[in-house]
Amino acid sequence: MMIELKIPAVGESITEVEIGSWLKAEGATVAKDEPVAVIETEKATVELPATEAGTLAKILKQPGETAKVGETIAHLEAGIAEPSTTVNPAPPPKAEQPSSAPTRATPLAKRVLAEHTLRAEEVPATGPGGRVSKADVLQHVAQAQKDKTPASVASATAAAPTSPAPSGKEGTAAREERAVRMTLLRRTIAKRLVEAQSTAALLTTFNEVDMSAVLALRQQYQEAFQKKYGVKLGFMSFFVKAVIDGLKQFPQLNAEIRDQDIVYHNYHDIGLAVSTDRGLVVPVLGDADRLSFAEIEQAVADFAQRARDAKLKPEELAGGTFTITNGGVFGSLLSTPLVNPPQSGILGMHSIQERPVAIAGQVVIRPMMYVALTYDHRIVDGKEAVLFLRRVKDVVENPARMFLEI
Repeated sequence: MMIELKIPAVGESITEVEIGSWLKAEGATVAKDEPVAVIETEKATVELPATEAGTLAKILKQPGETAKVGETIAHLEAGIAEPSTTVNPAPPPKAEQPSSAPTRATPLAKRVLAEHTLRAEEVPATGPGGRVSKADVLQHVAQAQKDKTPASVASATAAAPTSPAPSGKEGTAAREERAVRMTLLRRTIAKRLVEAQSTAALLTTFNEVDMSAVLALRQQYQEAFQKKYGVKLGFMSFFVKAVIDGLKQFPQLNAEIRDQDIVYHNYHDIGLAVSTDRGLVVPVLGDADRLSFAEIEQAVADFAQRARDAKLKPEELAGGTFTITNGGVFGSLLSTPLVNPPQSGILGMHSIQERPVAIAGQVVIRPMMYVALTYDHRIVDGKEAVLFLRRVKDVVENPARMFLEI
């Protein structure tokens, strides 16, 4: 029986997607619910599973082509499927070595592997769980090209008599360019960033936070926290709590402009910016004011893992009343983050560095972090922005305030 493989509803307001890559070739057998393709929306990358076991009979949409929700992109011949066949089957194991499970690759890495006719097993994996990432593939390709160059030059030198080096451009290395189509997610990110700068009156204010108290708490309770909840006590939960405290005092930063109205939200859905090899995504921590430290840290770890695996659901990326981004994980000392429209504020966290500071007339070394608040000046006045950031600073430096609400 022939079954149509259609684009499912992938989120509110999303009517069109782009085919990212096919994980199975025509004629390949597939199991029920096994991913056969990667589709990209303006918010996330999603794997499309087979609705029944059988054979992928005909692919109707190629990578890079668009398809509407409900449109048929392939035909599946239903039937009992034999063990699945991938686009790039693993080579048989060497006689002298025992066989091992094939290396997994992220969806985006699979596309790049196919472009370069490579197998995941050929590429050293550095991703979580031993998986191959897009960066791993590109580095492998670059190294392979680099390794070929000296060999070819040496071969040519041995075969030809020595002659003076040519002058001018003939003696320079080849200058190459590579055009790569922007993914739908990347195009959407670009559009929204330009929109943020062209439609909002953005301004950034800065402060610095003494992280001594938070570091002491983490050191004191880290082992017990991790043993009980199965996740490390990080910095994000402290900042989420501090931000919510500040938003309650300065609700303009938890509001948005809608036509000629200012809409104040009486709930706190905090977006957490996560960097992936496909671009920046912002999963939303719904009703964050009702969550405990452990629930926040568990959600952060879950978001980060599923963002890298392209497993986030489009509805998890929708909404949000305020955003937090942490450039410190990449070593950023200071930056001016851009507001995520239609929100009116975003907090940027940065690296923790030991610096000399003056306290009670004495110069001491303390672990300090610069924080930045970018806000929409159409809603938020400078005084409110500065006081909000000062409140975040005070709460993080004195965590007891989170519990005493003072």
